[in-house]
Amino acid sequence: MGRRRSPGLQKRGQIWCIDKRIKGYGRLVESCGTSDLNEAERYLALRMEEVRQATVYGIRPTRTFQQAALKYLEDYQHKKSLQRDIYSLDRAMPHIGQLRLDRIHNDTLAQYRRARRADGVSAGTINKELSCIRRILNLAARVWRHDNGMSWLEAPPLIEMEQGPVKKPYPLSWEEQDRFFQELPSHLQRIALYKVNTGCRKQEVLQLRWNWEVQLPELNTSVFILPINEQFQTKNSQERVVVLNTIAHRVVDEQRGRHAEFVFTYRGNPIKSILNSAWKRARTRAGLPSVRAHDLRHTFGHRLRAAGVSFEDRQDLLGHKSDRMTTHYSAPDIARLIEAAEKVCVRRPNTVLRIAPHANLTQIRTVVGTA
Repeated sequence: MGRRRSPGLQKRGQIWCIDKRIKGYGRLVESCGTSDLNEAERYLALRMEEVRQATVYGIRPTRTFQQAALKYLEDYQHKKSLQRDIYSLDRAMPHIGQLRLDRIHNDTLAQYRRARRADGVSAGTINKELSCIRRILNLAARVWRHDNGMSWLEAPPLIEMEQGPVKKPYPLSWEEQDRFFQELPSHLQRIALYKVNTGCRKQEVLQLRWNWEVQLPELNTSVFILPINEQFQTKNSQERVVVLNTIAHRVVDEQRGRHAEFVFTYRGNPIKSILNSAWKRARTRAGLPSVRAHDLRHTFGHRLRAAGVSFEDRQDLLGHKSDRMTTHYSAPDIARLIEAAEKVCVRRPNTVLRIAPHANLTQIRTVVGTA
C-alpha cells in the first residue's frame, strides 16, 4: 500500500495537480508539471509558503492564467464577442492555462503559436486569439486587485503579434460554389446555401431562432428580425432585418418542424460551428482549401454589386451599420430589398480576376465563368 499523498494533490493523467482551498486566499488550482509525487509535494509546499507570505507580509499572491480567464469571462458576460473570446481561450488553455501569470510571455506562448499554425489557421486568427490573451494580462496588471491591494500581475508582458499574410476575401464563382456545395454534408449544405443568399454572419445563422421570424401577409412572405438581447447581439449592436430571396426561403421552409427553437440543427441539437472537419474535408475535395464560411458573405455582396444593386441597399442586405433607421421598413422597402436579393439567384456570366498578394501583371489569374 502506497503512502498517503498531501491533501490538495490530484493526479490528472500522468501529471500531479494542485486543487486546494486556502483560507483568506481562495482556491489554488494549477499543475505541478511533474509525474513524481515527491517533486509535486515539494512544489505544493513552495506554493503554500508563497501564499502565506502573500497574506501575512503583503507579497503579491500568484494566479494562473486559467484563474484570470475565468474572472474575465465572469466580468465580461455582457461582451458581444464573448463567444469569440471563449473560442480563443479554449485553444490557448491547453498550452498556458496552468501557467502563472508572471510566466506568460513570448517564449511560453511559442508552443501555442506552433500548434495553431499546424491547425492551418491564418495569422489574423492567431492575432485575434493573442489579443484576447493580451487583454486578460493587461486587466491583471492594471485593474484586478488582491485583497491586500496589490495587482494580480506586476506588469503586462510585451506579446508580439503573428506575422504572415492576411487572408483576403474569396467570392466564389457559380462553378466553384456547385463544386464545393456538393461535397458538403446536408446540414452544412443548407447553412451554406442560406449564407450565400442572405449574406448573414456566422452567428446570425447558427443562432437563428424561429421566434425571430415575422410574417408579412401583404407581401406573402416573411423576414427574420435579429434582436438585441441577453441571448444574442449582432456585430454592430443594431437590430437587423434579414430578407429572404426564393432560395433562402426554400431553405428555411425545409427546416420547419426539425427543432422547436433553432432553425439550423444537427441531430436535434443547435450547430456550434461551421468551420469543422466536415467543412475542411469538403473544401479540400473541391479543390478550394482556403474557402472560409465568411467567404459566402463576400460572395453574396459581390453578386449584389455585379447585379447593379445600389450601395445603400447592399448595406441593408448585408447588415452594415449606417445612419439610417434600418429596422423601420415599410412594405415597399421590404419589397425593394427582396427584389434586390432575388438578383443573386440569377447566374450571370462574369469574369473574376484573382490577384495574388504582391502580384505583378503576369501573376494575375483570370477565372472565366459565371460569378
